[in-house]
Amino acid sequence: MSKTIIITGGAGFIGSHVVRLFVNKYPEYKIINLDALTYAGNLENLKDVEDKPNYVFEKADIINKDEVSSAFKKYNPDGIIHLAAESHVDRSIHSPLDFVYTNVIGTVNLLNASKELWEGNFEGKRFYHVSTDEVYGALGAEGLFTEETPYSPNSPYSASKASSDHFVRAYGETYHLPFIISNCSNNYGPNHFPEKLIPLFINNIIEKKPLPVYGDGKYTRDWLFVKDHATAIDLVFHRGKEGETYNIGGFNEWQNIDLVKLLVKKMDEKLGNPEGASEPLITFVKDRPGHDLRYAIDATKINKELGWYPSVTFEEGLAKTIDWFFENKEWLKNVTSGEYQTYYEKQYSN
Repeated sequence: MSKTIIITGGAGFIGSHVVRLFVNKYPEYKIINLDALTYAGNLENLKDVEDKPNYVFEKADIINKDEVSSAFKKYNPDGIIHLAAESHVDRSIHSPLDFVYTNVIGTVNLLNASKELWEGNFEGKRFYHVSTDEVYGALGAEGLFTEETPYSPNSPYSASKASSDHFVRAYGETYHLPFIISNCSNNYGPNHFPEKLIPLFINNIIEKKPLPVYGDGKYTRDWLFVKDHATAIDLVFHRGKEGETYNIGGFNEWQNIDLVKLLVKKMDEKLGNPEGASEPLITFVKDRPGHDLRYAIDATKINKELGWYPSVTFEEGLAKTIDWFFENKEWLKNVTSGEYQTYYEKQYSN
């Protein structure tokens, strides 16, 4: 194997797409999927690669420094792609400490393990930390987040991610740990855990349940198809400059209410409903605290330096996402019932 790479959070939404891409694209690599299998970690996301000779699953929690250290000594990785994180803003409002433990302490545990393993021999090594555009705070009606935008996090989630970004940079500056960071916009696509807007609303439309829209629905987000994000991560890991940050966005802004109406239209078409049949499900609910008005990423740097650009329009990506959920109803049933959490025991009991 020419490289051994640990991908943290590889059973999660984005992580599973990155694991799949690397396992299939780089058969000479050994890919270690390190995941604690908390509520959003789902090994069913990777059934198609679990028997590949260059794929290994390692159940470990990044909060536990002994488990992290043990995994690093066992596999002696050349690179880390760090995706494991608590990422749901609403959950962070109700339980901030969970986000501190996973996103901050977990990241520092990984940094310490990398530093100890690679000390004195950083050649060919890389710690790649995957972060979020939410660390930059909120935008007004104009402007875009660039790599130079000052940090201004407004939720416990974004504050924890901002802290983890700072720790990664500090280890680079203090210990010369070779690192790279990317900050991405909202992802969507296949295997998305149905607590986030698009998969939640797909499921709710199927079940004819309310579609809860915060406030007046005018919050604006930049949306990125998850497979395009995985491709960007591949490019940044292999060709990005050490010590640099790359913003990864979809060049694709939507107000929430417009997105929901588009989703309703496409779902009604898919279900064979009359046009607008599901619109009455749209329900405006009380806004959440500290809700950022608008996020939008300037992805010029990764476009110019690495040649990356989204491969699909939002409408194309949304159609692919809807098709996937309809083709994988058993996956959706297992996730919404909690049955997916038994997969590890079934698959790895021996």
